[in-house]
Order: sequence, then C-alpha cells, then structure tokens
Amino acid sequence: MSDDLSVDGARVVLAGADERLVDPGFLVNADPGEVLRLLDAASGPSARLAGAVYQASAHLHRGVTAGVRRQLLALDAARYGDRELAARIAAVPVGNEPAAQWAVEWATGTRLERRSQNILTGHTGQVRAVATSAVEGRPVVVTGSDDKTVRVWDLATGESLGEPFLHGSAVLAVAVGVVNGLPVAVTGSEDGVVRVWDVATGRPVGKPFTGHTSRVGAVTVLSGTPLAVTGSADDETVRVWDLATGEEIDRLFTDHDDWVRAVAVTVEDGWVLAVTGDDEGVARVWRVDMHNNWRQGQLLTRHGGPVRAVAVADGSSLAATGSRDGSIQVWDAVTGERVVEFLSGHPAGVLAMVEVNGKARVITGSRDGVVREWNLATGGPVGPELVFPSSVRAVAVAPDSRLVVGFGCEVAVLARR
Repeated sequence: MSDDLSVDGARVVLAGADERLVDPGFLVNADPGEVLRLLDAASGPSARLAGAVYQASAHLHRGVTAGVRRQLLALDAARYGDRELAARIAAVPVGNEPAAQWAVEWATGTRLERRSQNILTGHTGQVRAVATSAVEGRPVVVTGSDDKTVRVWDLATGESLGEPFLHGSAVLAVAVGVVNGLPVAVTGSEDGVVRVWDVATGRPVGKPFTGHTSRVGAVTVLSGTPLAVTGSADDETVRVWDLATGEEIDRLFTDHDDWVRAVAVTVEDGWVLAVTGDDEGVARVWRVDMHNNWRQGQLLTRHGGPVRAVAVADGSSLAATGSRDGSIQVWDAVTGERVVEFLSGHPAGVLAMVEVNGKARVITGSRDGVVREWNLATGGPVGPELVFPSSVRAVAVAPDSRLVVGFGCEVAVLARR
C-alpha cells in the first residue's frame, strides 16, 4: 500500500471521528488506542464532550475489561454532568458479560477540565468520610474532607444544600444521628476535637467535645440512641459521648497501643457490641452493658497491617475487619470465633467498609480505587467490582440501598439497576 493511500485512509477515519465518538457502544467496546487516536479530531460539542469523558480515566482504559470500562465511562459522564450520556453508556451490551448492576446517579467533577457548565463541584481535598441522613424527609449525603469542610448534598440530585460547614481542621470521620428530633452530624478531626452539627442549618450544636488529645479518626453513632463513640490517635482511647448533653460518659477502651482508626457498634441481645481497629493491626471486640458500666474486651486478631475499616452487620453478630495488608476477616463478635478469611480481597489495602442494611454483607473500598461487595457468611464477592479513578477512602449505604462513594476529592452516588 502506498503512503498516499495510508494517509487517505487515516483522513477517512478521522473525518468520521464525531460520528464514532458519540456512539456509546464504540467508546465501551473499541480498542482504547483506536479511540484515543480520534480525540483530537472531534469537532462537534457532543463529540468533544465524549472525548473529554473518555480522557478523564484514559490511564485505566487499556488495562480493564470492556465491562469495567463501561462503568468508568458512565461514572465520568456523570462527573461531567451528562447523566443522560451516563445512562446510555451503562446500557451498552458487552460480549458475554452481564448488564451493568449499578447506575451512576450523580458525581462531582471538581478536578475535571471545565468542558461543561453542568459539572458539580465540591471538596478540594481528599474526601475522608461520607454518611447519609435526612432533613425534613429529604435524603441527604454528608461528607467530610481534608479541605476542612463538611458538606451536605441532596442524595437524589447532587445539589449542594447550603454553605459548607467550616471545620477549622481536616475532617477525618463523620457519623449521623438524631438528637431531640434534630438530625445531626458528628465529626472527628485532625485537631482532636469532636463536633456536632445541625445537618439542616450547618450550625454547631452545643460546644465541641475536647476530651481527646489527638486526631479523631473514627466516629460512629449507636442507632436509636444519642450516644456517639469516637476513636483517637496518640491518646489511644475510645470514648463514649452523650450527644444531648455533650458529656463524656465513659472512656471505655484503653487496651489499644496505637491509633484507633475504625469503630463500629451494634446492639445484640441487650448488649452493645463494639469492634475497634488500630494502626498496629489489632482488632478488638467489646461487650458493654451501659447501665451497669460493665465491659469485657477480647482480642479478635492481628492483621499484617493497620486496621483501617470495620463493620458490624445490623441484627447479626457478624463483624468484619479490613486492613492495609489487603485482607478481610469475618468474625462472630459474640464468641470471638473467625467465620471466614479472604486474603486477596483488596491487594492494595482496605481503606473503607460499610454494612449493607442488615443483609450480612459489607461494601469495601480500597487504595487502588476498587469497590467490592461481600457476603459475610461465605466470604464470597457479590456481583462485579466497581472501579474508581482515585483511592476510595469512604463508603456509605443509604436506607434505600443507594451507594455513596468518596474517591479522591470527589463524591458519587450509585443506585442498583
């Protein structure tokens, strides 16, 4: 073939760039090299936007399956504010792979190149914590970040509700609860202070809790009570607070020898069960009778790396611990016996974990941006993995089962299809 014919053939391909780039099936199933060669030739607005969507996670497209590429492209279309394109991409059939199991409802795109006026912007630092609540019946997402702010978003639309809560220090943990009928967010921060906020107004509720002497990296609220449990770094304590009065009512646990980064609690047969994990790789379970101030601590395990995430299945005694060493272990929190262990759950390390609404399942997030759902009884995965372009440090599940993911400085909400 002559050089002239080769050049003419390339021109024909480039001339059809717009038509190909606006085809979601082409974006999902074509060889990434072929797609990337067309991006500079895009001329129409829809083609240019499709090219920007593809470019957003181009560093990942070559190394993943078409099914994962479909999920990433749908995410990035939502980050650019084009939810209709996100839905069309998610509907693309891929070989023998199953249909997409999650639909991206919205996502922020703070770090994206400004190709669309519909981009939702928000945090400018790593999102460390996410939780879900409701304000006057309206489901919301509460997020905390290294940028020293807490933000509230409409769960369904991604609309930012009010101004950010100015925290004064990096926000490392967020939990939500109800105090005297008021939805509140409880936050732990780099400066060691625990704060309580009115989710509807962003105003502080009472005075900050200043018992901890160092970073508060774990916060949880015991469902149906005004009790919050917090874990700290250098003071190596876990404390219980009465949110209604602002008083520290107990300093339950002092057996950890390193930073307590993870806390989860539930009620089982009248006992409060709490699982804690620290940077030394130690996970412990505690049975607490709050009325008689009686407690019993038990060593569950020592992971090969820091325990960054724990969860307890609501209505069950099953507990899970996840570590930076990549392993996930499942325990009977009452007997202390290990149910199952899977060492290859997240090779890059587990950074986040949340229980799935009483189903004896957890969803985990990892350093390499992978999100997986697990059956605690069997240790097996549930459905295909989700991939995000940045580390996933926070996950939450709303009462309606929508999934909230904090990745990098961004936030995404997904719904089961």
